[in-house]
Amino acid sequence: MTKSYKMTPKRNLFLPQYEHKSQPLASSSVYYQRVLTNLFKSICILGVSLMIGILGYKFLGPMPWIDALHNASMILSGMGPVVTIQTNAGKLFSSFYAIFSGVVFITSISILIAPTAHRFFHSMNLED
Repeated sequence: MTKSYKMTPKRNLFLPQYEHKSQPLASSSVYYQRVLTNLFKSICILGVSLMIGILGYKFLGPMPWIDALHNASMILSGMGPVVTIQTNAGKLFSSFYAIFSGVVFITSISILIAPTAHRFFHSMNLED
């Protein structure tokens, strides 16, 4: 005997459920809550990424903490390296961290603009 179960969508921390195009536009308070939530997520992602860079430059560089912070911050923001790295392990880390930082930067910007982009496109699809 088979039973049919209705599938209910599960809430996901990283993939929030926005309203469907057939639903009314969310209130301003819901929109602002989404913006703040996504800002917090972006800050967390950037903070973890910065810590990865600081620890990598500190122990694989090797360099003082302040130089590791400075170098990781500059790479993560897309400005480029500041301190010359002498070790092969440090150079390998720097190469992979630079690629990783580019992806993290694009991802964090996407997370930041998601609520605004959704609200804009949702408002374009509303019936008059």
